[in-house]
Amino acid sequence: MLRTGILNPNLLSLVARVRHTNTIVIADRGFPSWPGLETIDLSLIDGVPTVLQVLAALRDQAHYGEAFMAKEFLKANDAATQQQFSTALAGIDLKHEPHVEFKLRVPHAIGLIRTGDTTQYANMILVSA
Repeated sequence: MLRTGILNPNLLSLVARVRHTNTIVIADRGFPSWPGLETIDLSLIDGVPTVLQVLAALRDQAHYGEAFMAKEFLKANDAATQQQFSTALAGIDLKHEPHVEFKLRVPHAIGLIRTGDTTQYANMILVSA
């Protein structure tokens, strides 16, 4: 029985299948579902878990070299929230793009992880290094 790290078997399975340059989406509670895209719903209540908590767990399991977020995140969130995300993504090349372009990347991901996060535009796409 697993005692540390990611315990959710569906999430572990998804992470184990990620290869070089594959992508994973970590989404907030309001992100739309995508037909045909494996979705692991971890949401429990508002704010649990957060995108940053899931990011931390994923970073312990694999290496990511690039991330994408919506430009709208920068306008919708204060400096403190932006700093939390920047710190959590330290060492990963972060690119902001219009939300419409961000969504065009989603169907190409290996899977989507839905959280209970309520931070506006907190969604991110991680690219495996």
